Amino acid sequence: MQLTHALHRAAQLYPTRTATVFRERRRSYRESAERIARLAGCLHKLGVAKGERVSVLAVNSDHYQEIMLACWWLGAVLNPVNTRWSAAEIAYSLDDCGAALLLVDDHHLPLLPEILASVTQRPMLMHAGEARAPSGTLSMERLIESAEPVADSRSGGEDLAVIMYTGGTTGRPKGVMLSHAALLTTVLLRLAEQAPLANLVGLNVAPLFHIAGLAAAYARVVSGDSNVYIPGFEPVELLQTLCREQANETLLVPTMLQALLAHPRFAEFDLGCLQRILYGASPISEALLEKAMDLLPQAAFMQVYGLTENTGLVSFNPPANHGPEARAVGLHRSVGRPMFGQWVKIIDGQGAEVPRRAIGELLVSGPTVMQGYWGKPEETAKVLKDGWLYTGDAAYMDEDGHLFIVDRVKDMIITGGENVYSAEVENVLATHPAVALCAVIGIPHDAWGETVHAVVMLKPGASATEEELRTHCRTQIAGYKCPKSVEFREALPLSAAGKILKRDLREPFWAGR
Repeated sequence: MQLTHALHRAAQLYPTRTATVFRERRRSYRESAERIARLAGCLHKLGVAKGERVSVLAVNSDHYQEIMLACWWLGAVLNPVNTRWSAAEIAYSLDDCGAALLLVDDHHLPLLPEILASVTQRPMLMHAGEARAPSGTLSMERLIESAEPVADSRSGGEDLAVIMYTGGTTGRPKGVMLSHAALLTTVLLRLAEQAPLANLVGLNVAPLFHIAGLAAAYARVVSGDSNVYIPGFEPVELLQTLCREQANETLLVPTMLQALLAHPRFAEFDLGCLQRILYGASPISEALLEKAMDLLPQAAFMQVYGLTENTGLVSFNPPANHGPEARAVGLHRSVGRPMFGQWVKIIDGQGAEVPRRAIGELLVSGPTVMQGYWGKPEETAKVLKDGWLYTGDAAYMDEDGHLFIVDRVKDMIITGGENVYSAEVENVLATHPAVALCAVIGIPHDAWGETVHAVVMLKPGASATEEELRTHCRTQIAGYKCPKSVEFREALPLSAAGKILKRDLREPFWAGR
């Protein structure tokens, strides 16, 4: 179970096939493998030993893929840094994992002085960009040109491959430890469930510091196909790149999909090449999914559900569950059935497994579960118990084994003794034609404990009143579930993965309580 085996195989079987594309730059698998062996040689010469952490603060690019594979070639541990974090948060993660080397691209050079002023352990610095390497940093490109390649260390199995920090939405970020075997197993199980497209060209827009983006990019190395990179989500560049490269697969989080479909230039582009759209990382509203399938009828939609602590994979909702007959019975609202190799159960507050269609917390066990949180045994013990990963997701399973995620356990609202799942209310609000994005939270109430509060962002040029939205909800869900108050905002706080930060929305209401 060696992650680099995929690169060796692709270079041996498809040496002239395009491995990576970044704007005007294209590299074959033969070129890519040679550069990765040399980059691993650079790291070795710099003293980076097996098991040491190499942090990467960069947007998506072909360089990122080279760094990722060079780390595994050498037996080092990749630490993808969240590019949305502040300098203080980045410095915390570098100190926490004890990074030996930090690679920085052009976009993040301005942040470097502030990061270095905050760290207690200064790592070596390498520049991985297009511009000239600044003073005090090594040039990745020059080092590759002059370096001698080294032999693959053949690291694998339970050797640590990645430390991927959580978003820090519930306090200090935690470093999720994922092994070579866990990541490779995740990808193989996903490819077994849904075979890769013929002549696959995948466009990477989801950030590689997120497990969904990293696993999707690596999966294309496993199948020996092409990875096209753009630095980040910008609708016009995404549309132009899709058409120029004739990319037939991409992974989008729901907020990206929403912005893409709403962009005024969307209709200018012929997206007939796009055969497959994977979505995940956060819940999708039925209204958005229906609109996407209507505007992109040639594309097969599929959802991958998972969490970083399980290497991004628990279940898979295939294209068949997005067709008319499946939608009629609500299967598009599920996250599919558990993947092969994934043991799941749903428990109540006392730890007993619940019957079908009863809601409880989803637990997962299997070969893709993390090794734990880096340096945090107490935090690890809270979520890994008796061989099970406690996901924190409230879910139920139907009679045919389809999983339905109804909320995060901590996001459930208890109002007057009744349980309200915010995701259910959000799905209803999202069907209103004026609503672009929404979040439902519980806010304190003296008599009921909590009351349902909606935070809404309207579509450009649209209008709606608080009472109009409450009336809309009352036609579809019980009165006690409907928002008792509605707040309109121009934007909602989002994490780097595109998830709405409900913690930030709740904080003003619960301060001091």
